[in-house]
Amino acid sequence: MTESASPDSVEAGGRLLGPNEVRELAARLEVSPTKKLGQNFVIDPNTVRKIVRLAGVEAGDRVIEVGPGLGSLTLGITEVGADVTAIEIDRRLADELLTTARAMQPGIFADERAPRLRVINTDALDLSRAVLLRALAGSGAPATRDAAHHDGSPMPTVLVANLPYNVSVPILMHLLQLIPELRSGLVMVQSEVGYRIAAGPGSKEYGAPSAKAAWYGEWRIAGNVSRRIFWPVPGVDSVLVGYEKLAEPRGDETERMLVFELVNAAFAQRRKMLRQALQTVLGPLDEAVATIEAAGVASTARAEQLGIDEFLAIARVHLGRSGVR
Repeated sequence: MTESASPDSVEAGGRLLGPNEVRELAARLEVSPTKKLGQNFVIDPNTVRKIVRLAGVEAGDRVIEVGPGLGSLTLGITEVGADVTAIEIDRRLADELLTTARAMQPGIFADERAPRLRVINTDALDLSRAVLLRALAGSGAPATRDAAHHDGSPMPTVLVANLPYNVSVPILMHLLQLIPELRSGLVMVQSEVGYRIAAGPGSKEYGAPSAKAAWYGEWRIAGNVSRRIFWPVPGVDSVLVGYEKLAEPRGDETERMLVFELVNAAFAQRRKMLRQALQTVLGPLDEAVATIEAAGVASTARAEQLGIDEFLAIARVHLGRSGVR
């Protein structure tokens, strides 16, 4: 990568990657974006700054980013003074990200004992709190999924990411469960997936991902993203989905696990009434009906009619009847 930034990647606040630099980096690293990894690199600095602004990221915030790729969004986050922990599955990209950041924004490493950027080389679905904590307490060099546990550093509180299209929902659910400290987030996903995540009961997009996402907080469509800001240009449209954590947890871990089991069962047979669809979890028909009705929910309702609180009500009645409560 050349030391001189292109005109559209320079502002007083810092240096971001423009289209020429993204392509130059990819060529030097011999990286060809692949559909398998859902790689589409952001090449527009203005869009990067828009994402960071909509995410509400400010100086001092602790951000976790998934799939930083060549670093376009990463540099937009560090530019405003935030601290970033980046999760990258591709070893070449993970190794290069720190080098790119040093060249574009050396101030990130002003304090070598506490750099504002660290990289974890792993699949986001394999990320554990042990590895995350070790990286937060470490030097910023790429950590690995085999790292040992290390306590003492504060966890990220903001999620900002351009999530791989093919595994965006599983990654999102994993991170929300893994890092309960997350208070807000903004993710870029395929439009169809984004509307499904943010959907409410009764809408055509509402499904299991919608209900599960609602367990953790409030979701909204925060904006659309042009295909032209990516390289290569994807064959689908993208949206920005915003997240705000609930002020108080909706329930405990035992309840969450049962709620998610109920959600999976209900939407696996979404055309059936709950009294039929939930028998795999609640037991024979008469028991299922009694449990559902005791929760104040009509046993003749279908999955798409229930919000997460109704699923929780059913779970609590079942747990009480099972003697768990």
